[in-house]
Amino acid sequence: MVVRRLGLQDYDPIWHAMRYLVENPKEKRNDEIWLLSHKPVFTQGQAGKDEHILNSGNIPVVHIDRGGQVTYHGPGQLVAYLLINVRRRKLGVRNLVDLIETAMTSTLAQFGLSAETRPKAPGVYVSNAKIGALGLRIKNGWSYHGLSLNVNMDLSPFHDINPCGFKNLAVTQLSNFIESEELLLQKVSKVLCNKLLLELGYKEYY
Repeated sequence: MVVRRLGLQDYDPIWHAMRYLVENPKEKRNDEIWLLSHKPVFTQGQAGKDEHILNSGNIPVVHIDRGGQVTYHGPGQLVAYLLINVRRRKLGVRNLVDLIETAMTSTLAQFGLSAETRPKAPGVYVSNAKIGALGLRIKNGWSYHGLSLNVNMDLSPFHDINPCGFKNLAVTQLSNFIESEELLLQKVSKVLCNKLLLELGYKEYY
C-alpha cells in the first residue's frame, strides 16, 4: 500500500491522474490511498441532476464519472481517494462501501462522536446531519474516487446545492463537536488513514 499526502489541490489534475492510473492498469501496481483537500469545487456524479445545483455562484461545477449526485469539496475537508485493485483483493462494490463507512464511523468515534450510516443514503451521519460522503467507480478491476469527511471548513456552499440529491439535508463537521481545533485536519487524516488500512487488511504502508 502506498499512501500519498497531497495537501490542498485543484480538482481536475487529481481526477485526471486517477483516471490515467485505472485506464492504464498494471497488475503489480500497489494499491494507493491519496489524502488531500480540494480548493472549492462542486462535483456532479453520473446520477446527478442539474436541478440539485441551486446556485453555483463563483464555484466551478465539474461533471465527473463517479456514482452519486452533487457534493461540495473545499479547504478543511479531508478527502481520501482509494485506488484499490478490487479484483486482486476480491472486493465487491458493496464490501468497499461498507468498509469505507466503517472507517469513517470508527474515525469519528476516536474523536468522541457517535456516527451512523443509512442503507438508502450512503455516507455517515451525526445527529441527523451528514458529516461524510462517498462515491466510487470501478474500472479495469480498480476502484477510484473515494470519500470526503467534513473536519473544519466553511459549510456555507452546501446551502447552494441539495447535497447528494437530498433536499434540505443538514450538513455538519467535526469541529462543531470538539473544543480543540488545532491541527485537527492532520490528526483526522492520520486516524482515518489507519482505519482504512485496517479495514483493507493492511498493517503497514510505504
